[in-house]
Amino acid sequence: MSTTTQDFWQTEPHHHEEGASTSIGFWIYLMSDCLMFAVLFATFGVLHGNYAAGPAPKDLFDLELVALNTAMLLFSSITYGFAMLAMAQDNRAGTLRWLGITLIFGLCFLGIELYEFRHMIHEGVGPQRSAFLSAFFTLVGTHGLHVTFGSIWLVTLMVQVWQRGLIAANRRRLICLSLFWHFLDVIWIGVFTLVYLLGVI
Repeated sequence: MSTTTQDFWQTEPHHHEEGASTSIGFWIYLMSDCLMFAVLFATFGVLHGNYAAGPAPKDLFDLELVALNTAMLLFSSITYGFAMLAMAQDNRAGTLRWLGITLIFGLCFLGIELYEFRHMIHEGVGPQRSAFLSAFFTLVGTHGLHVTFGSIWLVTLMVQVWQRGLIAANRRRLICLSLFWHFLDVIWIGVFTLVYLLGVI
């Protein structure tokens, strides 16, 4: 057997960077989420004028309350950014502190959204009232479920960072959650603009 042939068979297998598959898989997940929300936005765009002789957006939405809710989510994005800065400085206590503040803002967002849903359903304008309301509850509710999932994920990571510190695996997870959290901010800005703001105007 020639030397070249021996070198070919003895070549060491290629090693992928640790965590690379996790990052690629998460980006694929985010792209699939983008497609899902694109479908929900498109559906709302088609059905937003079908009130079935029921209330229109200007009769339902309190822009001041929605603006407050938007501020909660945007502030949570800022505080998560501070958590990432603390992580870069290898400051576990600072990371946990900012993650905790982020969680509080996220829970405030969910609380206000649940209050809005409860008030609308109590007034008899639930998702079954019209095609517009079905599309509204589906779009906004799906976003709310994502924030709920993100909050649970955030609590889980806080426990892991508290127990194991800022190890490489936890850093990767925090980065993935950061992408997810900021993605939800971008989606909500679209919801606030297209569903609430333009609906009332």
